[in-house]
Amino acid sequence: MTNELIDNRLPDSAAVELREAKRILEHHGIADRLTEMIGAPITASLRLLPDVAENAVYAAIDKSLNVALDVALRTLGDDAGKTGKPRLLTHKLLAGLSGAAGGAMGGATVAAELPVSTVLILRSVADIARSEGEDLSSVESRLACLQVFALDPGAKSEVDDDTEIGYFAVRAAMAKQIRDASQYVLKNGFADSAAPPLVKLVAQIGKRFGVVVSEKIAAQAIPVIGAIGGALINSYFIDHYQDLARAHFTIRRLERAYGQAVVREAYGTLT
Repeated sequence: MTNELIDNRLPDSAAVELREAKRILEHHGIADRLTEMIGAPITASLRLLPDVAENAVYAAIDKSLNVALDVALRTLGDDAGKTGKPRLLTHKLLAGLSGAAGGAMGGATVAAELPVSTVLILRSVADIARSEGEDLSSVESRLACLQVFALDPGAKSEVDDDTEIGYFAVRAAMAKQIRDASQYVLKNGFADSAAPPLVKLVAQIGKRFGVVVSEKIAAQAIPVIGAIGGALINSYFIDHYQDLARAHFTIRRLERAYGQAVVREAYGTLT
């Protein structure tokens, strides 16, 4: 063991990676990125939508995450052992096409478009996970891909208290649901997403993912956005989750190499 690890510090190269990961995971919310793109602050609240549209959005979020869960547990394991760089640009282009099809209709089209873009994001997240050394034959690793949808640093849901919610706090809050869902699938297999451990996991992710979706819809609802803007917003959307995934799985790689306690302590000291 190196002196750095004995002193509970990471080597310089790992510390640089960890600092960049922390920057993304703590200060890189989608609302800020969309505000930069559009040039004006986004008022993001599903309550601003008509009741019918609001209900459609919530239903779309639930459907999207359940489809993503199905994809994660049924097919991501097929990518185990694959090599090569993640296909980030391919997924981004496909997400852009999906956004262009949705145009600027906001909540009216989200029910059709959101499940498509969510699965594209998940596929891209899984590609990044594999490139960072994750074993996608592991149920826990596949659920860690799904967990990325809960990691936006600005996605503070109504159930969160007034304290700061950081990356490790979100992971800790979801640890039991990830563990219970993994154990259930390992013991019983995966037939559908209606099993209580899976329902609880999707519900917890949905609370935070819904905040991000509301920001996306608010941006798409701006009349001047149009099809080109819809494509650009979706490209920003997937690019954002690609960044979160890279940061998340970088930290998991460092934890495998140096231990969770060492990485967690170093994360807390970095600025």
